[in-house]
Amino acid sequence: MNQNPQPIAVVNAGSATLKFSLLDGEETVLAALVDRLGVARANGSSAKIRENGRVTFEGPIPAGNHADALIWLFDWLARERPGLRPVAVGHRVVHGGDTLIAPVRITPEVIDCIDALSSLAPLHQPHNLAPIRWIAGRLPELPQVACFDTAFHATQSRIERMFALPGEYLERGIRRYGFHGLSYEYIASCLPEIDRNAAAGRTVACHLGNGASLCAMRNGRSVATTMSFTALDGIPMGTRSGAIDPGVLLHLLDQEGMSVAALSNLLYQRSGLLGLSGLSSDMRDLLESSSPDAAVAVEYFCYRIARELGSLTAALGGLDALVFTGGIGEHAAPVRARICELSDWLGIAIDPDANARGRTVLNRDDSRVRVLVVPTNEERMIARHVRQVLQI
Repeated sequence: MNQNPQPIAVVNAGSATLKFSLLDGEETVLAALVDRLGVARANGSSAKIRENGRVTFEGPIPAGNHADALIWLFDWLARERPGLRPVAVGHRVVHGGDTLIAPVRITPEVIDCIDALSSLAPLHQPHNLAPIRWIAGRLPELPQVACFDTAFHATQSRIERMFALPGEYLERGIRRYGFHGLSYEYIASCLPEIDRNAAAGRTVACHLGNGASLCAMRNGRSVATTMSFTALDGIPMGTRSGAIDPGVLLHLLDQEGMSVAALSNLLYQRSGLLGLSGLSSDMRDLLESSSPDAAVAVEYFCYRIARELGSLTAALGGLDALVFTGGIGEHAAPVRARICELSDWLGIAIDPDANARGRTVLNRDDSRVRVLVVPTNEERMIARHVRQVLQI
């Protein structure tokens, strides 16, 4: 670490969590997680801070919302780590729409543009905006940069991004956007050092975690992805359904009298691995369980990924490399093995020992497709963007 660090703060605000990191160059020197935000009592929130892999704070904090959490974090830094004052802040913002397709310095006008997109990501955008507004109001001298999860997919063709709806809906922004873009952008930036053919060729990256998607890339640029208008589409996730016949939704609304709020709760919070297993949304729990329903949930997850892999291979016109990333992709060897087994028709053949050990390269020498495990780092990608945008 530099003697006189000029760290970049990275903020990733979720519905009930706030992730906060300080990066000095490419090195994360501090990582904090505040969770249980929005509970009935302010003292219901808690924070954990890690520095150099060691927990230096863990316990309840007086934070009822994202602004409270930032106040506490900045006060803690000023008191406990005065030498780590950030010189700029980068934010993960879920939706950039049609116009915000690159990282941008935050101004009042940019805040208004992000706010105007809230209807496209109502479960995420307001939480992304809360820290931005607090810093703009309380620390106006601190430059901020917004980095958009949709931006990486702006290279997709018009045909790829359309729905088969009347043109007026496309003009109103009803189309495929795609998400997890910062993760895929980071993977694309790593591939040239790992495998030049994968970097320049036809690669499908699988970001598998509580939220999950696949992205087809050619020469490091997005060609197609499984998420679309929202982060609900595509493969099943921890608690999200993934792709579902729209007729099912119409039936639940019309024939069973389900409210929009109840339907949203079903699709976002009660489905996916949790809904299928009736046990847990955590893949680790399912792999350790002897429950037949847990086994079905794991098999369904792998099957849908293998099916989407075939679809994305068609979009690319072939497949040169398959990349696993995200919590499940990086750590769940049985999931990787099953997906590759279901996709052996593509010429995928992995070494069981390399897979069990979590090596970077999993494929056998006779495999027609390279199979790689590449840890993602969205915070590092955001920090890079901040330095580039602000020229610091």
